[in-house]
Amino acid sequence: MIQLGYFTLDTPDLDKARAFYGGLFGWTFEADSSHATYAHVADSDPPFGLRKGQCKVYTHLYFRVTDIETLTKRAVDLGGKSEVPSESATGLSVSIVDDQGVSFSLWQPGPGL
Repeated sequence: MIQLGYFTLDTPDLDKARAFYGGLFGWTFEADSSHATYAHVADSDPPFGLRKGQCKVYTHLYFRVTDIETLTKRAVDLGGKSEVPSESATGLSVSIVDDQGVSFSLWQPGPGL
C-alpha cells in the first residue's frame, strides 16, 4: 500500500500563510525545521509544511474537520472566500480560497465515516 508521506502547500507569501492557516486550524510551526522559504507545521501527521513559491493547481486537498460551519466562517473572517457547503453521501464539503488565492476544501464526514 502506498500512503501519503509528506506534502506542502505552495504560497506566494509565507508569513501571510502562517497567519491564515494558524488562525484557521490552530497550526503552530517548528522553528528548527523552518527557514525563509519553508514553514514546517508542528506535530503534523503526515508531516507537511508551507512552502514559498508559485501556487500549483494540480491536486486539491481536503482537510477532515469536525465543524465545517465554524471553520468556513473563520476562513472568511481571516480574509478567505468560501462557497456554500454541499452535502453528499460522504458528508459535507466546501471549497475555500485563502487570502492569497490558494484553494483547498474542508470535509466533515457523515455519520459512521
